[in-house]
Formats: sequence, C-alpha cells, structure tokens
Amino acid sequence: MAIIALKAWYIQQYEPIAELEKRPQDLRLSKNSLLKSGLRADFLEESQDVKRSAWFGRYLEGETVEFYIEGSGGYTIANVDLISHEIYFTKQEVIAQLEPIIFFSYQNEYSASSESLHTVLSEILKKINQKSRIPITLKASQQPLDAPLRLSSTMLRQIRKSLLFVADGTPVASISDTRSAHASERESTRLIPSPKTCVEMGYAMQSKRSEQILLARMERPDLSGNFPFDLPSHQQLCFKTAGELEKTLPPVVESLLQRFNLFS
Repeated sequence: MAIIALKAWYIQQYEPIAELEKRPQDLRLSKNSLLKSGLRADFLEESQDVKRSAWFGRYLEGETVEFYIEGSGGYTIANVDLISHEIYFTKQEVIAQLEPIIFFSYQNEYSASSESLHTVLSEILKKINQKSRIPITLKASQQPLDAPLRLSSTMLRQIRKSLLFVADGTPVASISDTRSAHASERESTRLIPSPKTCVEMGYAMQSKRSEQILLARMERPDLSGNFPFDLPSHQQLCFKTAGELEKTLPPVVESLLQRFNLFS
C-alpha cells in the first residue's frame, strides 16, 4: 500500500496558515492513529536530519514545539522516538491559526473614548506595519443600535482568531451595591460598561488567552466606583484624555504583540 505523506510545518514564529503553506514542509508524516486529543505518526525524514533540526533542539530543551499538520490542524509535540521514527502530537490551538487582525470592541454610549481609541489604534498600526513582517489590520465590531445583543458567527470568529482583542470598557453608568458584612451594611458603587462591550469581552475572555486581551477605559469625573472585570494590571489601561492615550497605548500594544515576533 502506498504511503500518503502528510505535510507538517514547524511554527517558530507567528505566520498565518495561508503563508505557512507557501513554504516547504518541515516534516513528512505517515499517520498511524488519530485521536480527538492527539496524533501518532511515523516521520519519513532520516533520523539524523531530524536530530539536526531547530525544532528538535527546542524539544530536547523542554520547550513547547508547535506544528501545523495539513488537514488536521495545530499540535504540539509530546514525544519523539528517533529509533522507531515515531512522533506523538497533542492537539492544541497554535498561533498560526490566528489571523493578523486587532479586534476593537467599541461602545456608542460614551463616544469620546471609543473615538479616541479607534484613532490612536489606527495610528499605531500604521507605524507597526512599517516594520512588521506581516501587515496587521484593525477590525471594529459591528452591532446595529436597535438590534438585540447577539454576536454573529463572523464576529465570533474575528474575536477568537484575532491576535489582540482591545475593548473600550469606559463606564456608561453606575449602580449602588449594598452588602451585609458582620451585621453591618457596607455600600459601594459598581461601574457598568456598555452592555455591548460586556458581551464581546465575555466571549473574548472565554475563547482567548488572557495575554491577548487589553481593556482600556477613559476615566470619567462624573462616575467613580469599582470595575467589574478582573484582569492583570498590564492588560488594563486607564486614560483621561486623547493626548494621554497617544503616549500610553503604543508601548502597551507593542508589548502584547511581542510574543508573535512580528518585528525583525
């Protein structure tokens, strides 16, 4: 029986799958078994060639090594046996499955903040794309004002596949939150972001790695209180004016994009 070889590409740095498939494969595989959570295959290259490869060196050092296998998706290497020519993969979302976009979740209730964020993000991408290996585009969520808060399949995909999700969490209202503590009552104020932002932010927190999310918000002198989203401080950005945002947002965005090795 003829062996049908599967192509496998080593993912050393971020490349969309469409670009990845344009270059020669790094491994040829003969599939032995395919499970929901993994794949066992024989590699068809010589053991010495595999031993000299960059990805095998990273594997021996205990690093996570990602591959994209044609027709099967993303995997990380679990084990390699050079003697028997067997290799074991674990199914996993890999960075090559992301698309080169930044998804911006805006709100209409307090337009000054979203307009500032959109303008500054657009300027950031102009500068980034001058030095980035792969051009990045900005996608803004599209929700009719009078429509129910429902995410379309296109929006779900864009949020899930984006390199970075940026949400405008500027509060649009506040409510008093009264709680009982040791027989005495304690009252605090809870800030409320736009319902639209909350829906999109909730899906992003469920579908994306936390380091791919940035929550920005403009401070409002007429509203103060506790914010509902709990993210690490380096993934939250508060600003008072558009001028301040122009200084603080660019280094934050570049820092969050560093893991993709976009800049040579």
